[in-house]
Amino acid sequence: MEATCGEPGLSGFRSPHCGSLGASDDRLEVDLYGWVARRRDHGGLIFIDLRDRWGAVQVVFNPTKAPEAHAAASELRAEYVVRVKGVVGRRPAGSENPRMATGEVEVTASELEVINKSETTPFPIEDQEEPDEKTRLEHRYLDLRRPRMTRMLELRSRVNKLIRDYMDREEFIEVETPILTRSSPSGARDFLVPSRLHPGSFYALPQAPQMLKQLLMVSGVQRYYQIARCFRDENLRADRQPEFTQLDVEMSFCDEEDVFSLIEGLFSELWREVLGVELKTPFERMDIKESLLRFGTDKPDLRYDLEIADVGSVLAGTKAQIFRSALDAGGVVRGMRVPGGRDLARRDLDELVTVAKGAGGKGLAWLPGSSIDKFLSAEELAGIMSATGAGDDDLVLLVADRRRKAETVMGLIRQEVARRRHLIREDEWKFLWINPTYLFDEDDAGKLTYAHHPFTRPFEDDMSFVEDRPYDVRAHAYDIVLNGYELGGGSLRIYDPTMQERVFQLLGMPLETIRDRFGTLLRAFTYGVPPHGGIAPGIDRIVMMLGGTDNIRDVIAFPKTQSMSDLMLGAPSGVDPAQLEELRIRVVPPPNPST
Repeated sequence: MEATCGEPGLSGFRSPHCGSLGASDDRLEVDLYGWVARRRDHGGLIFIDLRDRWGAVQVVFNPTKAPEAHAAASELRAEYVVRVKGVVGRRPAGSENPRMATGEVEVTASELEVINKSETTPFPIEDQEEPDEKTRLEHRYLDLRRPRMTRMLELRSRVNKLIRDYMDREEFIEVETPILTRSSPSGARDFLVPSRLHPGSFYALPQAPQMLKQLLMVSGVQRYYQIARCFRDENLRADRQPEFTQLDVEMSFCDEEDVFSLIEGLFSELWREVLGVELKTPFERMDIKESLLRFGTDKPDLRYDLEIADVGSVLAGTKAQIFRSALDAGGVVRGMRVPGGRDLARRDLDELVTVAKGAGGKGLAWLPGSSIDKFLSAEELAGIMSATGAGDDDLVLLVADRRRKAETVMGLIRQEVARRRHLIREDEWKFLWINPTYLFDEDDAGKLTYAHHPFTRPFEDDMSFVEDRPYDVRAHAYDIVLNGYELGGGSLRIYDPTMQERVFQLLGMPLETIRDRFGTLLRAFTYGVPPHGGIAPGIDRIVMMLGGTDNIRDVIAFPKTQSMSDLMLGAPSGVDPAQLEELRIRVVPPPNPST
C-alpha cells in the first residue's frame, strides 16, 4: 500500500497491540495503529515510538527498504495518529531498551499512513514531569492519554471487575437504585433537580442509596450490592469529590463479624491480585474513644509510633494557669512524645504552634526548654514524662482545651510531626476497624446530630442514659481505615419502627416531619423486616490507595476542581432563560458586596 497522508481506508483494528510485542514475535508481519510518542532522525534512518493504550514499540523507517514510508515519516510529529505496517525483528545487539516492555524488538516499516495530524499539545504527553493540574483538567482528554493516567483507568476497571466477581461468589445480587430520588439526611447538602411536570417540586441526587437498600432487605433480597454513583454538595478535599462511587452493600441476618469478614476478604483479594500483597487478617480493631485519645482522630495512621496521652490526672493540682484554666472548665490536657525531639529548632516549634492555631486551638506548649517549665513542680514534670513515655532526648508537646478540640489539634500535630521527621513507614498497609463508634455527634452550632446517619442501631443498654449523656451512647457502627484514610463506613441498622421514631425525635425532628420524610421506611418496617446492616467502601479511595497517589482526581476520568468546577466542559454554567421559564424557576442574583 502506498504511503499517504490522506484519508485512511481502515478495515478494522487488528492485534497485536503496540505494547504487546516481544521476542517471540520475531519475523511477524503486523498492522499497528497508534500515536507518535517520539520521533528521532538519525540522518538516514528515522525512528518513532508508536504508542497505543497497551504501551509503545520502536518503529524504524529505512529509506532503502521503504522509501515512500520513509519520506512520509520525515513529516511526522508528536501525537500524530498513524497506521504502520511492517515486520517485527530483534533489535541489533547493544541497542535494546530495558526501560520499554517491548525493548527487545522493533518494527521495520514497509507502509505508513497518517490518519490524523496533531497540533502541539499544551504539555508533553510522554514527559515524566507532572503538568500543573489546571492545565491537566482543562485538557483532560490529553491528560488521560498519558501512560500513567491510562494505567489509572485500567486499574479502576480491574478493581470493579474483581469486586463484581467477589460479590457474585458471595451470593450478592447487584441491584441498581434510582438517581432521581427524594432528599434524605446523610450529613451534607443535596444536589437538587427541578421537576418540569411537578412545578415547585424537586428530586434530589442520592448522597447514598440508604433507605432504598434497607427497603431491599424488607423485599427479601437479603444480599444486595451496587457500584453506586453518589452526590454530595460539600466542601472538597484532596480525597473528596461532589460525585463519587462507592461499593454499596447491605445484608440481612448479619452482625458486625459478618460484615468484617466479607470486607476483609474483599480487600485481601484486591491487594493480592493488584499488588501481590498478602494482607494479615483479621484486621486490627479499636473503639472510637481509644482512637481519639491515642491518635487524635477517628481515622488514625498506624504506620508511625507516635501516641497521645492524657496527662490531666498528673496535673490535677497544678498551679500552671494554662493547664489549670482548661481543667477547671471541664477540659483536658493531652501530651505527645517526640522521639529525639530536643533537637527541634524554635522555628520548627513556632510552625507547629501555627498548625495548632489553624485547627482552632489556643496554642501549643512543650517541655522541657520552654517558659512553662518553671510553673510545674518536679513531680509534675516527671509525671508528664512518664505518662507520655518520654526519655532524656525526647520533647513533649502539650495541648490544653475542650476534649474534642484537644483531640483534633493533637491529631493534626501528630501527623505533622511524623511528616516532618520522616517517621512514616511507607511500605506498610495498616488496616484498622474503628468499632464501636458513637451514635451522636455535635454539629458546628453545638447541637445534637447523628455521627453516621439516623438509621444506625444504638447499643440498647446505652439508651437508658441517652437523655442525660447522649454523646456517650455507643452505636453498632464501624469504619474501615487504612493509613490515615477512611475507606468506608457502615452500621447495623435500626429495624424496630418505634426505636427509629425515637432516634428521629432525639435529633429534634417533629413527629409530622418524621412521618412525611420517612413514612415509607417506617411503614415497610411493619411488614416483617429482618435485622440487617451494611457498609459502603469508597471505590475512588480504594483505587487511589492501590494506585499510589494521594489525589483522588487522579483516579476519576473527569473530575471536578476544589471549587466543584469542570474546567474541560465549563460546568456549572448558565442555562437558556426559556428552560428556566419552563421549569418555573427564577434566578436570584447574589447580593452585590459593594452596595
